Amino acid sequence: MARRRLVYEGKAKILYEGPEPGTYVQYFKDDATAFNAEKFDVIDGKGVLNNRISEHIMTALTGIGIPNHFIRRINMREQLIRACEIIPLEVVVRNVAAGSLSKRLGIDEGTALPRPIIEFYYKDDKLGDPMVTEEHIVAFNWAAQQDIDDIISLALRVNDFLSGLFLGVGIKLVDFKVETGRIWDGDFQRIILADEISPDSCRLWDVKTGQKLDKDVFRRDLGSLTDAYSEVARRLGILPEGGKGGKAGPKLVH
Repeated sequence: MARRRLVYEGKAKILYEGPEPGTYVQYFKDDATAFNAEKFDVIDGKGVLNNRISEHIMTALTGIGIPNHFIRRINMREQLIRACEIIPLEVVVRNVAAGSLSKRLGIDEGTALPRPIIEFYYKDDKLGDPMVTEEHIVAFNWAAQQDIDDIISLALRVNDFLSGLFLGVGIKLVDFKVETGRIWDGDFQRIILADEISPDSCRLWDVKTGQKLDKDVFRRDLGSLTDAYSEVARRLGILPEGGKGGKAGPKLVH
């Protein structure tokens, strides 16, 4: 596909003008960043794996009626997505204490939470994506209360689905981050999922060993990020055993 006008470049993806009005081409980079881009590397093949994994998950979410921006995968690094008005919030759903939650509250990493906890972070790299409350969100007009209610409902549905999907292949969904956007159907607004769902945006631990299969491998220098992401893809049936392409069924882990 010929390159079109660049619309936006983030730390892990680039958006280009799409082939039709109301669409973008989302390109997945190999860049890996952590600690608000203080740590940086280029991991060969990371973008390809994230593209395929996000395609697999977004397609499955569409199949159960969860609206999202994904239209189709174009090639190994690009997908066609629906344009939407991004709400400037990162929505984090936590099932197990880890990362910043453990540090803030002094909870041992790996402690199961009594119920899923939802946190909001204002998207601003210069500010370090600060945590915000619903009061902040409404007061600064980032989203209305009804939007927040819809976002929470959407996030919990995604959590239920992803928890089961990953548990079926021997992976514990510790937490994950999503972004949302607004689209309009006539005069009616809808909230949909945007961005991506991949090991870049989820904490994924092997159920039996606790091995990390997500970006913490890069953050904490725990080994090969490509190997970790490839293992997730293989278990989900995106990569065959020992291979780098093709399509197989999910690898069930008992």
